[in-house]
Amino acid sequence: MDICNAEIFGPVSSIIRFSSADQAIQLANDSNYGLASYIYTRDLRTISKVSRALEYGMVGVNETAISNHVTPFGGVKESGVGREGSKYGIDEYLEMKYVCIGGLS
Repeated sequence: MDICNAEIFGPVSSIIRFSSADQAIQLANDSNYGLASYIYTRDLRTISKVSRALEYGMVGVNETAISNHVTPFGGVKESGVGREGSKYGIDEYLEMKYVCIGGLS
């Protein structure tokens, strides 16, 4: 389906049957985009496994309203680089430098 291979911004949800968490992860990650994904489960092991394996910048677990002004907003793949909002929003504008100084004599 086209909806499975496009980044849709709107009140749309696709439903695809799967037989295992591994298959669901594979289906979800088979995309060029990775802004947000959502899972629904009460099992903590499934939450841990699936949320780590999903290639998305944001993952909602049993929740659809995952964006607000204090959370880092952003995706991966062709959905963008970096994060907006929160303390992480400034990271794209900074360059980190490490300086190690040995003993001064």
